[in-house]
Amino acid sequence: MSTSTPPSIASVMSLGGRPAGSRREIKIIDTTLRDAHQSLWATRMRTEHIISMAKDFDEAGFAQVDLVAPIQFDVAVRYLKEDPWERVRLAHQHAPNTTFRALIRSKNIAAFDFLADDVIAAWVERLYANGFRVIGSFDGLNDVDNIAPGLIRAKELGASTFGAVSFSESPVHTDELFVKKAIELIEKADVDAIMLKDAAGLLTPDRIRTLVPALKSVMGGRSLEVHTHSLTGLAPLVCLEAVELGADALHTSIAPLSAGNGQPSTQGIVRDLRALGYVVNVDDERIDAISSKIVDIAAAEDKPVGVPIEYNGLHYMHQTPGGMLSNFRSQLETAGLADRYDELLLEVARVRGELAYPIMITPFAQFVGTQAVMNVISGERYSVVPNEIKKYALGYYGTLLAPIDPEVLEKVIANGASDIPLEPPAIEPMLPALRDRHPDESIDLLLLRAMFAGSQVDEMKRVVASGGNPEEVYGPILGLVKALYDSTESGTQSLTAGKLNIRLEKGNCEDVA
Repeated sequence: MSTSTPPSIASVMSLGGRPAGSRREIKIIDTTLRDAHQSLWATRMRTEHIISMAKDFDEAGFAQVDLVAPIQFDVAVRYLKEDPWERVRLAHQHAPNTTFRALIRSKNIAAFDFLADDVIAAWVERLYANGFRVIGSFDGLNDVDNIAPGLIRAKELGASTFGAVSFSESPVHTDELFVKKAIELIEKADVDAIMLKDAAGLLTPDRIRTLVPALKSVMGGRSLEVHTHSLTGLAPLVCLEAVELGADALHTSIAPLSAGNGQPSTQGIVRDLRALGYVVNVDDERIDAISSKIVDIAAAEDKPVGVPIEYNGLHYMHQTPGGMLSNFRSQLETAGLADRYDELLLEVARVRGELAYPIMITPFAQFVGTQAVMNVISGERYSVVPNEIKKYALGYYGTLLAPIDPEVLEKVIANGASDIPLEPPAIEPMLPALRDRHPDESIDLLLLRAMFAGSQVDEMKRVVASGGNPEEVYGPILGLVKALYDSTESGTQSLTAGKLNIRLEKGNCEDVA
């Protein structure tokens, strides 16, 4: 494909920074409330944090604000004990002028296995009913048939839609493949935008120079969004090069929830885009106000801030998301194999190749990583096969982009659970049975029950009804004091941990000023 070559960033900067005249407007899609804290805080931003920043977000001028993907529902229910739907409603209430967007993960949503079609359709409908007017979806195999029905339903409801072309590096992940998938998203779902989704931070300036023009040439004027992570330190340059080549919108996070595992910083990208002559209509003062609030939350909650990291070529071999790497270390230490960490990363790369190069994003990153850990710990490769690996190999999660290594496939089928049928069975509707079991519950809660097994939804409901989980809602120190107060009937109670001593006297105290 022939394209006109725009001026390089280096040549523009060498001419004194800003070119003569203004260039086109670049939209900023903020990821602070969704992917930023997912990447740096293990998705532990709470509803109260979001509401405290809502007014500033409402006036910051972002084209869209990314608010939820399935993991935000997962962590809210299982760990924070918050109602994620109520979070969504409160965010829309406190930032009424903001265009919030929601991302759907294939037909899994927040589960590993595929869910029934009635759950997928109802999920989209409830996203729209709870305020979302921009809804998108991605699939780890780039199997458009898995995501087209949800996108079509969103469009029928009146939402603007985006489909993700999930990026990866492998012999099968060529520019031609990504262009083919973009065409499928347009033809099968009539999406309004294409999101180039680089969850593992693998894009390089060289690759973006061929990929962006190729995608834009088949998009018919639709917006191209670029979403990448700073795992190799290249993301800011990748974003700027993407814009020079025709990208319309960039995904960025407000510092200090940027860099490292997260997206490039909004402040840095906006500064550089303006230096190149592009128009970026965001309010710098509001963005700085949000940044200050994030600093305060991080200090109060003992949470990390993003730090730029140096280039690491090994990342291109294993392509493992940053959040999984610490889990690998922990698993090996538990097994007494801490010295085999680099071996594990090489095993991840080997397993991924043998399994036809699934993209290392949820859920396939977890599948490949678990199999690699089992191979290293057991000492015999594929002697232990998780259920999900066998299901993946048999096509339970969609069409693979290449054949699995024949010898590996034989071991996976032989050593995987014998009760997994070789042909994926049809998935029966789930909502009728859930309605029978919980006739008084809202559809929002029924959808959570479709994804979270056991008593997790009941526990979340109990905590919400009781006023919240002290350790999560109040933070570690205030939560400790509150718990101590609740356990003290009268008199004095104390608790010592290291050099910290808390003494609490309960009852009437007349000499308190």
